Amino acid sequence: PLAVCVTGAHRHDSVVFEELIEALPPIGGKPGRRRRWPDTLHADKAYDIDRCRAFLKQRGIIAQIARKGIERNDRLGRHRWVVERTHAWFAAMGKLRIRFERRIDLHLALLWLA
Repeated sequence: PLAVCVTGAHRHDSVVFEELIEALPPIGGKPGRRRRWPDTLHADKAYDIDRCRAFLKQRGIIAQIARKGIERNDRLGRHRWVVERTHAWFAAMGKLRIRFERRIDLHLALLWLA
């Protein structure tokens, strides 16, 4: 993962959206100075709210967010498999399915190792 944020159970994903974007490391790959923000961000329907879209627009990030109420979008589906694969990797790690550690630093270490 590029960035990790741990919250309590039953909190909506969009609550920590800004915190996750701010935690992204500078992006390399192209010659020259490293970019602070990605060009595009792919997200699922949980982030289809005006606050998230406005936050990305302020930083010049193109929002590729699935729309609520639309069952399928083949254009976003091309990239969605990466997210689903990563979720499957996390689910395969038994200690990440349910948080048993009381200390947050131990849980974060397991997330980064996964």
